[in-house]
Amino acid sequence: MPPSVKTTPADAFLRVEGLSKSFVPGKPVFAGVDFTIARGEFVCIIGHSGCGKTTILNVLAGLDQATSGHCFMDGREIAGPSLSRGVVFQSHALMPWLSVRKNIAFAVASRWPAWTAAQVNDHVERFVDMVGLPAAIDKKPSQLSGGMKQRVGIARAFAIEPKMLLLDEPFGALDALTRGSIQDELMRIVRQTQQTVFMITHDVDEAILLADRILLMKNGSETANGYRPGDIAETVQNPLPRERSRAGLHHLEAYYPLRNHIVDFLVSRAKAS
Repeated sequence: MPPSVKTTPADAFLRVEGLSKSFVPGKPVFAGVDFTIARGEFVCIIGHSGCGKTTILNVLAGLDQATSGHCFMDGREIAGPSLSRGVVFQSHALMPWLSVRKNIAFAVASRWPAWTAAQVNDHVERFVDMVGLPAAIDKKPSQLSGGMKQRVGIARAFAIEPKMLLLDEPFGALDALTRGSIQDELMRIVRQTQQTVFMITHDVDEAILLADRILLMKNGSETANGYRPGDIAETVQNPLPRERSRAGLHHLEAYYPLRNHIVDFLVSRAKAS
């Protein structure tokens, strides 16, 4: 079984302490959620629908408020949205009336309002090149495939140079081939930029490919002893070499034990008891 781990406070770029969220009084979706993320670490959270993964991400993004608990990033408590956190959702959220260039430029100009138009444009072109879309830079979203739109969303998130990147199943709606190529692109950019990343996924292999650590989250449920809220049941260190690839993943000795451990959790242990 892969080792369970917990980062120490000294490592903690992000600290989540005692987080809970209730929509129904007395029945929090999750409670007592604690975890940390080190600077430059890629952490995935995995669990069944309804366990509260997206709510946690929205709290980290400043788009939602927890019922109780605190989140700190780089020594400051998170309170509302900030350009220090870039977010990519499953839906690309591009402005349909603007070109790729202008969609990204809007975010860049918001981040650095004193920059000249030329500075903004140079910066935009660098990140469009980074995701392999220079030929599409002046096209509008309606002229792009789903995979290309997600690349634009990733470019826009990286272009504001956030301290942390938050990804909510960004590849969930894509076909397998497109998903694989963008996973490779994301891995390459993260390695190049040393970006800190928190990502939600339902895909076990995606988590194993991308993450340094994987948080396994339980759903809340009714038990013989009453209602038990969801929480982070286990934190698993990824033992595979960081320079891994999709093609070579299943050849690595530790891959199947890690995958089987996560699948076993999802099948038999993901309900609170």
